Amino acid sequence: MADATVQTELSPAEFREIAAAIEQQVGAVIVGQREVVRLVLMCIIAGGHALLEGVPGLGKTMLIRTLADVLDLDFARIQFTPDLMPADITGTDVLEDDGTGRKVRMFQRGPIFANLVLADEINRATPKTQSALLEAMQEKSVTVANRTYQLDLPFFVLATQNPLEMEGTYPLPEAQLDRFMFKIDVLFPSSDDLVEILSRTTGAEVPSAGVAADGAAILRMGDLARRVPVPSHVGEYVARLVVATHPDRPEATDMVRRYLRYGSSPRGAQALILGAKVHALLDGRYNVAFEDVRAVAPAALRHRLLLNFEAQAEGVRPDDVIADLLENVTVKA
Repeated sequence: MADATVQTELSPAEFREIAAAIEQQVGAVIVGQREVVRLVLMCIIAGGHALLEGVPGLGKTMLIRTLADVLDLDFARIQFTPDLMPADITGTDVLEDDGTGRKVRMFQRGPIFANLVLADEINRATPKTQSALLEAMQEKSVTVANRTYQLDLPFFVLATQNPLEMEGTYPLPEAQLDRFMFKIDVLFPSSDDLVEILSRTTGAEVPSAGVAADGAAILRMGDLARRVPVPSHVGEYVARLVVATHPDRPEATDMVRRYLRYGSSPRGAQALILGAKVHALLDGRYNVAFEDVRAVAPAALRHRLLLNFEAQAEGVRPDDVIADLLENVTVKA
């Protein structure tokens, strides 16, 4: 597998052209779910990881598989089960014959050594196994038997998860959740979309998608996104928004104090800024505005807010708290 490198810089127009081509090819297979596709693409461009949550049968796995085809990336699927071990993900040292009769230790790479890794039903594995992804997701490396191996770029983990209240699942550790740039809710399709899904999937022809970009193009898109300027007042707004998620801070809203145990980490602020930069480019602008931050806030923060017992008892969702924050945290011009 070749390690893609950033080459010539893209223009904003080329950025939008490639993004539109990617979404068009994904749409040839995936019906509806345009917001989900857009958010996943934003994560990939920003170099982040995404967690997709929804009940079985909504096409989460197919979406990720389709994206790997459209982006022409080396793809690996890991099916998370209760008996999955960390070495099944990272790889392990094995003894092999060197041809002279001697046994030598060789590292056998696991499926994590791919450009796009699908962690399917990630919450069906134990926390010990889930933790095998931590170093790879944060540092783009894997350490086995005191040896560190670098992963090829680009590298993304796109995980799927069934709702936690379903049987046979484990809650993801907070450290694991925090490494996902976005948590994306995959909702049930509309009746019109469901009709189109039935038409595409029950006929003789199977829909397919063509290649619209490659790893090098994604790296160039990400490089351009990081160059998008953020006005100081927008950066200050992001900081106030994240600080206000902590119930012990004076900036916290009444809803935060009542329903949250703990708020977002600094990674939440980073996700807001990076997501807002990509959102601005996709919207045809080379500067970040308040509306870009608000557009990505639910996906960037919902998995970083820890609800207390009162919130769970009253059916309050993280998205309800985020909506309250967006309404009450002031914007300073």
